[in-house]
Amino acid sequence: MTLFCDFDGPIVDVSSRYYDTYRIALARTRRQFVAQGRSLQLTPLGKAQFWRMKQARSPDVKIALRSGLSDGQAAVFLAQVKQLVNHYPALLRRDVPQPQVPLALDLLRQQDITLVLVTLRCEAQVHDFLQKHQMSSAFAAVYGTQNTEAAYQNYTDVKTSLLSRALEEQGGSSVQWGLPHACWMVGDTEADVVAAQRLGIPAIALTCGIRSSAYLKRLKPDAIQSNLLTLAQAARAIR
Repeated sequence: MTLFCDFDGPIVDVSSRYYDTYRIALARTRRQFVAQGRSLQLTPLGKAQFWRMKQARSPDVKIALRSGLSDGQAAVFLAQVKQLVNHYPALLRRDVPQPQVPLALDLLRQQDITLVLVTLRCEAQVHDFLQKHQMSSAFAAVYGTQNTEAAYQNYTDVKTSLLSRALEEQGGSSVQWGLPHACWMVGDTEADVVAAQRLGIPAIALTCGIRSSAYLKRLKPDAIQSNLLTLAQAARAIR
């Protein structure tokens, strides 16, 4: 059995990086307008409110407006977010493994489930993270991008292409969920679910990442789990 797994969300908690990016971009936007003699009355969101909006897939411009920016000011803010989010080393260091991941990886290894990462993150960043947290040996392969902006934009077509290549090279079989030699796509966003549906393999959505359970249900994945550990436990129960 092969489990094709997204990186951000299922493996990595990116909430602090995204929130810190938001706060830094907001502060830089304020400074830019103050330097022009224009004051801004901002109302920064708390982390919980910010993350709820991200999980509901609220556009960044809506988050900007909710924070007190006008439409014109929001464009400056969005440019700052794009410049920071997947480029700034201090922000990338805010990423940490999801708390359930070490136990989940052990449980999946005990079941002889092959793990393959399929991610829109820059592949070099993925390898750096895995080495830092001593997780490289848990994954048979990593399929990533060379584009540092692809992950934040969540390009579905790029994810589909990556998953297609991974399936071909890793010998995945698109048979029914739960049967021997099955392969699953596990992720936390619409890119993961839609890519799996396009390629005819089961899509397992996790709610520990950047999309809420309510949002993911609308995509009609084959199953929804809280995190990688609950998925590993469910896999053991049906095998």
